[in-house]
Amino acid sequence: MPKNVYIHIPFCKSKCKYCSFVSFPKLEQKENYLDALKKEIHQNYKKEILNTLYFGGGTPSLLTPQEFHDLINIFNINKNTEITAELNPENITFEYLQKLKSSGVNRLSFGCQTFNDKILKIIGRRHIAKDVISAVNQAQKAGFENVSIDFIYGLPEQKLSDFENDLEKAISLNIQHISLYGLKIDEDCYFAQNPPKNLPDEDSQADMYLKAIEILEKNNFEHYEISNFAKSGYESKHNLNYWDNNTYYGFGVAAHGYENETRYFNSANLDEYINKPLQHKSSQKLTKQEQLEEEIFLGFRKMEGINIEKINKKFNIDFLKKYASTIDKYVSYKYLSDTNTGFKLTNNGILISNTILSEFLE
Repeated sequence: MPKNVYIHIPFCKSKCKYCSFVSFPKLEQKENYLDALKKEIHQNYKKEILNTLYFGGGTPSLLTPQEFHDLINIFNINKNTEITAELNPENITFEYLQKLKSSGVNRLSFGCQTFNDKILKIIGRRHIAKDVISAVNQAQKAGFENVSIDFIYGLPEQKLSDFENDLEKAISLNIQHISLYGLKIDEDCYFAQNPPKNLPDEDSQADMYLKAIEILEKNNFEHYEISNFAKSGYESKHNLNYWDNNTYYGFGVAAHGYENETRYFNSANLDEYINKPLQHKSSQKLTKQEQLEEEIFLGFRKMEGINIEKINKKFNIDFLKKYASTIDKYVSYKYLSDTNTGFKLTNNGILISNTILSEFLE
């Protein structure tokens, strides 16, 4: 039974130019949405004590602390439950953060993207660099001891030196976790129709990523997943649950969940979700082969790599025999390395991970 929950809060004051996530500027729908969300949770949640609860968006910080409290209060939690809220840094006050902490939230993830104000304006962010610094400082003052910052690299006009400055500034804030994502322009975002100028090329993006590993590891951040770095003991429990290919609930518009070997998907249409919150838009029962492929894909995202004994036992296969040619090839190219328990991607292997992982598909 799932012990992890993702809740989608889909509202944004405006859409960032690189964003293809499901979000809406319809704040007048917030009350109706929260009512529908509670109906879905009450219908499906089986009263497990949660390991993690994650509020993603959209912009969850458009909820009031009382609205957070009312949602958190539906679930069985204890002192070990990790409760994360994604926050946009603009207009975050000490009072808001104090009340948010009282509501039960114990982990914050700030969407920073870069500390370069010129680039923030180009990509359509509403905040400026000093807003992030202020928000982190206020969060720490309010008693939050588990704070993460998100960055995007490969942004328009971004140079390697800009990205290094971003990382150094983040480190100076004494935060516990950093997530890094290469810019990806999906067809549903503003940049797909209006391509930005002066985008770094693939080699420059790769240089930024490798430089991030060097800088962050030098500053005691463990590189524990392709896109994530944490001080010891501050890894995201919620995201590790995904990468361990475990079950989870997904609640809200466009959310998806996984239980009983089935992935289910909610409607991405806000009005449709509000009117029919108890109906999943679609679901997919995974075959054993699909489950195996997901186990491999998700396992290789972790820097510890895949555990062959665990996979063999779970799927009743001989992994080394089944994938011998693929493993041998990429080990010889130094894109995979042998561990005590299986294999993991090397840093250069991460750069071509999509190519490598595609060879595990049947």
